[in-house]
Amino acid sequence: MVYGTIFVPRLREYPMEQEGREEEQPSSSQSDPAPTSDHKDSSSLCAELSPLEDIVFVDKQAVEKLTSGLISHYLPDLQNSKRALQELTQNQGILLDTLEQEITKFRECNSLLDMHSLFTEAKFYHNKLVSIRKEMLMLHEKTTKLKKRALKLQQQRQKEALEKEQQREKELERERQLIAKPAKRT
Repeated sequence: MVYGTIFVPRLREYPMEQEGREEEQPSSSQSDPAPTSDHKDSSSLCAELSPLEDIVFVDKQAVEKLTSGLISHYLPDLQNSKRALQELTQNQGILLDTLEQEITKFRECNSLLDMHSLFTEAKFYHNKLVSIRKEMLMLHEKTTKLKKRALKLQQQRQKEALEKEQQREKELERERQLIAKPAKRT
């Protein structure tokens, strides 16, 4: 059986773990006058760890089993979430289409209201035009009657003026006849 190796760096240990390890070390380190790990900085801690301690050998099958276990644990939830998101996206598309249809209906209603008001206004102006036309016809009839009457009056005045003129001429003629004429001497 062949095992593959994967290098996984070990996590750095926290100071409490370091303290526990120091207690496990031989007493020769306790007699060391250097302070405990509480006083060590992180750079000195990294320097103490050798590169071989950071490398951990992991079996390839274990990694595959962990990976498949992780995937099998989270995959159904992710697939359900994906389906739910697809359904929501589809529903959102349907809602947007429906909303757009409603907006066009409202626009049509507004245009119908505008058309209705336009027709009402057109009817109003048509009635106004009809009444103006009737008035114009009535005024035309009146002016025609007045012209006829004016013509009759003018003719009557001319006739009266002619009669007066004739009357004057008759009177003048009569006066001429009434004026004594001197006899001619012969």
